[in-house]
Amino acid sequence: MELLLQLLDCLRFNVALHAPKVDAFSPEAKLLLVTIVPFAANCPWMNRFYVEPQASREPLIELSERESHHALNVLRLKPGDRCAALNGQGAELLCQVEKIGKRQVTLRICQRNNIPPLPYQTTLIQALPKGKAMEFIVEKATELGAAHIIPVIAERSVARLDEENADAKLEKWNWIAMEAIKQCGSAWLPKIHPPRKISENIATPEPSELTLLASLQPDARHPRLHFQDFAHEKNRKPKSVSVWVGPEGDFTPAEINAIHARGALPITLGPLVLRSETAALYCLSTLNYELQGPA
Repeated sequence: MELLLQLLDCLRFNVALHAPKVDAFSPEAKLLLVTIVPFAANCPWMNRFYVEPQASREPLIELSERESHHALNVLRLKPGDRCAALNGQGAELLCQVEKIGKRQVTLRICQRNNIPPLPYQTTLIQALPKGKAMEFIVEKATELGAAHIIPVIAERSVARLDEENADAKLEKWNWIAMEAIKQCGSAWLPKIHPPRKISENIATPEPSELTLLASLQPDARHPRLHFQDFAHEKNRKPKSVSVWVGPEGDFTPAEINAIHARGALPITLGPLVLRSETAALYCLSTLNYELQGPA
């Protein structure tokens, strides 16, 4: 009981982030704390930053201007404070603030953890919705562990992007995904593809073992039935699954036929008509539920 109280006290005062205080605890508590520390980046109170993959290879990391501003003016970090850095490619870095400048923060890597990706890959093929709904979709898809996000321009998509706007949108979506992994503690950034036409996406090789299509058509089946059919044929779960989600008003009949012809299987999302962004979250949550469950 005394050991448990010490550990609870350790976590309450965030000793994992302030190493000098560890000396106040018994050897047994220190030993267990060493076991806990590698997972400290997943603690809700751990401040997290994003760093470019190439920068994370060095023992000292200089945060970007945006991240430095957040560290200095929002979090008000000081030299010696502990934090975590994520590079979006599987590295979780436990760091200590080494140096504070007027506009620059330098971190020293204290511990490097290599986090494996999920044992499966999910891909969201999302028809561009109107307004800022795509930003919401990118954020939540990242938090739900999507490996790929592919925006497609459907006939009924309200949003229309020229090349300049598409580049700006892609930059904004990538920034939103970076913020999302900091929030959820994921060590992996999704690959967000440039917006493309449906015909262009259909023409590319299908990377997933199972492709689904959120559908309002009467032939749509419950997603679990398609997973059961796959397991019956392959004697295992799929290692990669893609799902198409339409815009407001859904895909046109011609688009649905083309996506079907590419091998996508229609799934129902229930009796209610969902917003495009709600449908995306529904689909990814369902995929995670099916893929994470027992074999």
